Amino acid sequence: MDGLTVLYSRSPAESAENAARPRFIFDSVVEGICRMAWDDLDSDEVMRVAKAYYYFSIQFRENLEIARARHPDDAKLGELCEGECDTANLSPWPGIAAPGERMNHDEFMRRLLSFHPVDRDARLSDAGQSYLDKIRRIDDAARASSIASYEDGGLSRVFGAMLRAPHWYSRGQRAFRFFLEEHIRFDSADGAGHGSLSRHLPIDDRILPLWTAFRDLLTIAAPKLAAVAAVTRRAPRAPVFLRPLRLV
Repeated sequence: MDGLTVLYSRSPAESAENAARPRFIFDSVVEGICRMAWDDLDSDEVMRVAKAYYYFSIQFRENLEIARARHPDDAKLGELCEGECDTANLSPWPGIAAPGERMNHDEFMRRLLSFHPVDRDARLSDAGQSYLDKIRRIDDAARASSIASYEDGGLSRVFGAMLRAPHWYSRGQRAFRFFLEEHIRFDSADGAGHGSLSRHLPIDDRILPLWTAFRDLLTIAAPKLAAVAAVTRRAPRAPVFLRPLRLV
């Protein structure tokens, strides 16, 4: 897929469902991330963002495992786990994944970072570990339900924004771009992708800390993103609807 940028668009059914649900503060955080100055990132900053996303991918896997453990009979979550964990759907990729090799997606990210000096950036590693520590203090119900906000459009929009960066020439950058493009494809897939497997999980603003922590980690990785990110710290003018967080 070298040289190809995948654009994310919702099907009419997905768009209708998204429009029908209440609007939450975390939606404005997602929008703020998408408005960041991705077009201005230089080549090293792209890899710093990749390292920030590596830590996000760890908590994503952990959250999905939590959701699966809470709902062991949920066939849709089972299928989603098969597409995200111990899977060969990112194989092959030169120097990272052998043909047919199965791995968690965060392992793919870990391996691509070894192509660039950012892998040895201790300050960013410390920030990533602090981010994980913060996420791991959030209650399991919120962590489990966050999967719906990630898979049902949230991450696809963020990935599409990241792909506005102009530099994708090095081995690590090309692998990261492949990762982003494939995940847009996984999540949309003509309305039958990963988004459809998580949409039944209820969400509300108890997942807001997960999105704000991700936003803040991105701005540590690439400080020039912070100016736009500051706008998203203000709550939207529209009323926010809170519902009890229950996973069925």
